[in-house]
Amino acid sequence: MQDQGIKPYLLQMLKELALLGAISNRVELSSSELSDQIHISQQTASRYLLELDSMNLIGREMGIKKQLIHITEKGSDILKDEYVHYKHIFDLPQRIYFTGKTVSGMKEGTYYTSQEGYVRQFEEKLGFKPYPGTFNVSIDPIEKNKIRLIKRYEGIIIDPFETPHRSFGGVICFHATINEVPCALTLPLRGHYSSILEFIAPDYLRTKINVEDGEMVTVIVFIAKKEDGK
Repeated sequence: MQDQGIKPYLLQMLKELALLGAISNRVELSSSELSDQIHISQQTASRYLLELDSMNLIGREMGIKKQLIHITEKGSDILKDEYVHYKHIFDLPQRIYFTGKTVSGMKEGTYYTSQEGYVRQFEEKLGFKPYPGTFNVSIDPIEKNKIRLIKRYEGIIIDPFETPHRSFGGVICFHATINEVPCALTLPLRGHYSSILEFIAPDYLRTKINVEDGEMVTVIVFIAKKEDGK
């Protein structure tokens, strides 16, 4: 099983070494060559290699001019775990899985989900009137790549609107489940990718799912391919 303690930058370094052939062979490589390959400083590349070595994820020995690096069985197992994780995504293109911790929001969700311009569209397009507020799930930053993947697919567009006092941005929604309870993931049409996912549902999800802050939940987001030209 993948070591959950491995830092994202070390996992990325392990992937780069694997792409250079370090799983099946010892690759002859200097830290300066590696730094050029992944666009970091030589000192940082050396530090990453030292960390991987200390965790027994790679083995190193001196060659004639450069060090010989290979990925250990432990390192290989981590990459296999990562492969299975992403293969699961692409083999089941209509579902994307997340795991994360339940967290409290800043209460802004109640304000936004109570706006008539949103409520009317949620009812029309999602088929339910949302309970005021959002259910928030904190994911590992490395899983933010999945959000980029999701936004490539066709979601349910909630159009922007204006009130006499301010403008409200558009939202893209995807049907989802949290611990098998139906809900909808909401993402801003514009803006940065957050590691906090926000969900709406017709019911108060904390009670429905029976979880408190810090508890782990399993999320499934249902996606559909965009039609050509969209």
